[in-house]
Amino acid sequence: MGVKIIVDECIGCEACIDACPFPGAVEMKDDVAVLTDKCTGCGACADACPSDAIEVEETEVKVDVDIKDYRGVWVFIEQRDKHIAGVALELVSEGRKLADELGVELAGVVLGEDVEDLAKDVFAYGADKVYLVDGPVFKDYRTDPYTDVIVDMINEYKPEIVLFGATNNGRDFAARIAVRVHAGLTADCTELSIDPETRELWQTRPAFGGNIMATIICPQHRPQMATVRPKVMKKAEPDYNKTGEIVRVQSDVKEEDISTKIQEIVEHAVKTLNLAEADIIVSGGRGIGGPENYHLIEELANALNGAAGASRAAVDAGWVPHYRQVGQTGKTVAPKIYVACGISGAIQHLAGMQTSDVIIAINKDPEAPIFKVATYGIVGDLHKVVPILTKKFQELKEAN
Repeated sequence: MGVKIIVDECIGCEACIDACPFPGAVEMKDDVAVLTDKCTGCGACADACPSDAIEVEETEVKVDVDIKDYRGVWVFIEQRDKHIAGVALELVSEGRKLADELGVELAGVVLGEDVEDLAKDVFAYGADKVYLVDGPVFKDYRTDPYTDVIVDMINEYKPEIVLFGATNNGRDFAARIAVRVHAGLTADCTELSIDPETRELWQTRPAFGGNIMATIICPQHRPQMATVRPKVMKKAEPDYNKTGEIVRVQSDVKEEDISTKIQEIVEHAVKTLNLAEADIIVSGGRGIGGPENYHLIEELANALNGAAGASRAAVDAGWVPHYRQVGQTGKTVAPKIYVACGISGAIQHLAGMQTSDVIIAINKDPEAPIFKVATYGIVGDLHKVVPILTKKFQELKEAN
């Protein structure tokens, strides 16, 4: 959509600024509203304007892009407290394959404060180059500064492929970047490949609740952008003898220009592993019966050195915190082993975990849909089965 401000009708009330969901997309100059390049054309400002000074019309975005100007594969290296997210290294490993097929460079993009040392890990997993944006303003993730600097980098260096982990942060700003550079974005990919004839990136992802796999291409715009689910791509064996080029990128982003301020970062104090990073996950559903029984799930997860998860039904019932939820509206996971306890197998849950290597289902209903995707199934009462498994695994753990 196209948004147009009728200057003669604007009364300078700033209602459009209050209504705009994108900070900095509307500004006041000489008591008249002005749109900036952060405007996405959503039309929220027009709905709020009391003087009908804003028009929204359907427009076809035409971008003059010469695809031949774009070369190279980029991976956004998500980090927190100077620790690289596992999905970023998985993507560097996969990006190496894509770059080799295209005959181009593979680069990692690192943002943070005092994070130059992370470059050695990026090189070890296969990158030829690291674009380093280092400064206090990038210490903690915030949508606006991260978006601004990466958009500027894409416009300057013109990569043909940009990959992000399908994490909370990756999902948050990858779409915003795509809008700003007039590119497409495929979310939650599970497979990437190159068409040898067209050099196009084939981006495959589950669709219709995981019932089909859709392959998406972006033939007319660059860069080709995708977010990729954690644990889907396999990490390569790192080679710490490998080195590469570090390109230090100077950014004009200043703290005083950022409207979002971080007041406090609250960590969830949990004994279990992060769901997205865990090799083994034990999840409980409505079948656990109530919050007082969730300890059965946690105890089995601990015995397996895994993470404890939950279905949406258990979370919506208030039995388990949302950060443990597995599924389309929670965390998408792909562990080596997934144990579903008292989970019937709703489509949204299956879509978030059915790429697991091994699925073990425990349910007293032999007709539960979860058994259709399970590698192994146990028909029985989880309240009896899970404690037996926990005891046995704990014995094996102590013996070893």
